[in-house]
Amino acid sequence: MYYYQHHIGDYRRDTGHLTLLEHGIYRQLLDLYYITEKPLDKEVAKRLIGVRNTDELQTYYGVLTEFFQEIDGKYVHKRCDYEISRFKDKSDKAKKSINLRWNKNKDLQNTNVLQTNNEGNTNLITKEPKNPSNGDEVGISKKPKKPKKEPIVYPDPLRFDEFWNTWPSSQRKINKVSCRQKWAEKNLDAIADKIISHVKVLKVSKQWLDGFEPMPMTYINQSRWEDSQDQVADPNVLFGRRLISGGE
Repeated sequence: MYYYQHHIGDYRRDTGHLTLLEHGIYRQLLDLYYITEKPLDKEVAKRLIGVRNTDELQTYYGVLTEFFQEIDGKYVHKRCDYEISRFKDKSDKAKKSINLRWNKNKDLQNTNVLQTNNEGNTNLITKEPKNPSNGDEVGISKKPKKPKKEPIVYPDPLRFDEFWNTWPSSQRKINKVSCRQKWAEKNLDAIADKIISHVKVLKVSKQWLDGFEPMPMTYINQSRWEDSQDQVADPNVLFGRRLISGGE
């Protein structure tokens, strides 16, 4: 052991009569005893603490016989043995406590590792792989992506507003925005004169005046201006059917 408690009161009570040389040799012997943790060999101890001249040798033997007891050729110190025994007892208890705590932590770590491995194996068995993010896997071909269709942007029609203003006002005159889009898709500016003239003739016909005109979107979708010229010229004709009057 490399540390021991030095009780000053006890020491001074037992060594108050010693000279400085005797104090020095005694303290050197105590330190050696605690370091080796065993009884002292007289000749070995003399060499280890540095006894050299006659005065030191005589003082050494006097201190050794006064404070140490010779047993089986070794010199024993009762107080030193007590402190060493108490130190070893504490050290052993501390080691046992550390080993117990270490073993508990080790068991806990092993349990956690085992649980983790079991969970990982379970996941490997029970969980099905998700669809791969790429087509590099064996047996899996990556479908080519369909190119996105870019929306067709049509130029704003120039004659649509004229058509819309020509159309008679009624509850069926709705969906102006959709009608404008359809007008642009069909490029009706190219035949705007024909369409507008057709609407002007039909809007004074009897059925249109009676409120039976089609919706503008229906008119555009069905290309109603394609009616024959003789029908358009007759205000009493609507939707390709001649109105039957008396005598006909």
